[in-house]
Amino acid sequence: RDLHSFPTRRSSDLVHLLCGCMPLHLETFIHAHLALGFAEARIHLRTGLFGDLVGNIQRARESDGDGAIVVIEWSDLDPRLGFRASAGWRIETLDDIVAQVQEKSRRLEANLLELSKKMFVAVAAPGLELPPMAYLPPSQTGNFELSLNAILAEFLHRTARHDGIRLVSSAKLAMTSPHNARHDVRMDLHAGFPYTLTHADALAEVSVQCLFPSPPKKGVITDLDQTLWKGILGDAGVDGISWSLEGRSQAHALYQQVLASMAHSGVLVAIASKNDPELVAAALQRADILLQPSQIFPMEVSWGVKSEAVGRILEAWNIGADSVVFVDDSPMELAEVSEKYPAMECLRFPSDDPTAILALLLQLRARFGKSEVLEEDRLRLKSIRESAAPWQENASEPAADFLARIEAKVTVEAAGPDQRAFELVNKTNQFNLNGVRYTETEWKSLSLRPGAFLATVSYEDRFGPLGRIAVLGGYRKRDLCYVDIWVMSCRAFSRQIEFQSIRQLFHKTGASEIRFRFKPTDRNGPLQTFFARFFHNGSSAESELHLRSDDFERVCPSLFHEVNDKWTM
Repeated sequence: RDLHSFPTRRSSDLVHLLCGCMPLHLETFIHAHLALGFAEARIHLRTGLFGDLVGNIQRARESDGDGAIVVIEWSDLDPRLGFRASAGWRIETLDDIVAQVQEKSRRLEANLLELSKKMFVAVAAPGLELPPMAYLPPSQTGNFELSLNAILAEFLHRTARHDGIRLVSSAKLAMTSPHNARHDVRMDLHAGFPYTLTHADALAEVSVQCLFPSPPKKGVITDLDQTLWKGILGDAGVDGISWSLEGRSQAHALYQQVLASMAHSGVLVAIASKNDPELVAAALQRADILLQPSQIFPMEVSWGVKSEAVGRILEAWNIGADSVVFVDDSPMELAEVSEKYPAMECLRFPSDDPTAILALLLQLRARFGKSEVLEEDRLRLKSIRESAAPWQENASEPAADFLARIEAKVTVEAAGPDQRAFELVNKTNQFNLNGVRYTETEWKSLSLRPGAFLATVSYEDRFGPLGRIAVLGGYRKRDLCYVDIWVMSCRAFSRQIEFQSIRQLFHKTGASEIRFRFKPTDRNGPLQTFFARFFHNGSSAESELHLRSDDFERVCPSLFHEVNDKWTM
């Protein structure tokens, strides 16, 4: 996983498994799923004491860790709600149990909040059924059960609002582990481990995915006929295609809605279709279209080879094929694109199977899901659309003349370990100093280094704002500046922001020399090309590259940015 890959520079990495039951098979499965996700890391899984969930959380707060998985069951909120408590099922004690669960959930929330200040936490809510305690028949729900579920819902709702706490999806877990196949009563009574092997595996997998989510993809390229809509546009005409319940094509409407929602959250959406451009333009202007033309860029509509259209879209977006999903109903088109771009994920749109279409939509959500939507995400399509044409039109002009006329503004400001900077560092490949990825816990600790600094660079010009597009991080030691973090979004290429970033780094740190902790990767070619201006061997070997201020100024071109300095050190 790229977003939260464990660093390989340490000998081991620590994850906590915190539960009130005996961990047994759950520990084994969690360790296995961590190993599958982070093959190069040596992962140590630390557990706690039997029957003491709150105490286990408190003890985890006193140690380090890359994250914690907290598994809660009803018996952790009151032992009488478990099967191991003898003589606990008396009708007259039900009100007391409700009160105990309320009080215990408050204590649990307070301890989870404190733990989340040190590391990220994934919380799994109770997944086993309550024991048959009340006098009602199993087909009827009573006030006792409703009261417990209400307390649990309020607890989860409050907990989910805390930064650093993520809730394991009960719906996702239920897809692979139905409720009636979760409880191993024999193991619960004999060994204190309540889960079947199947449920332990499913719970482990979803919990690891929740704690360490995969990095979201950046863009989706979609076909039109029998994909975005039902029907062949050239045969049926603009009014003959459909995406409605009345036209028995509601699944295509759901697909449009998902794409529109993804575009709103910053995902790039493009069209690659063998079709008539005029007919497509007319179809996309229909009043009932759910994916708006303003949310699509670029549109590659022609009768040419599909993979060539995909290549032009990648060039316009300036991102790698491995960050893109291609959706088409034709197995042949999928195979042709996949052969040309093997790193791209190619998914078939099963136009004749609504159930499979729903599964595809869930798959897209999994590929593009993110914990929050930042303003930079919303700006991405606008900046690409507005800057692509002017820059292409002026490609023949001298770069300096063009840059001098676009009213470029650069804002440099100190950054705490915020989410946007973290995402940029962990998802940027082409202009990346060394390819190092950070866990969220490590990211929070960067600012604790002596002399540490972390800065972000934002950019805008007359074509529109790009938002925060670069991150610089390192530390000062005497008159030297050590840089071990430097990434820049591909959207910012060709604007000389990299030169301005170094100039500001010299200016703000007062260093006479910057030492870059550089490592070439198979994907950071643009940064290697940039460094070749200063270091003859900088693009071929891992090294600490030394750049003196006077050497930099001799090579630096004329810069036309208006600099807004908000960086205080």
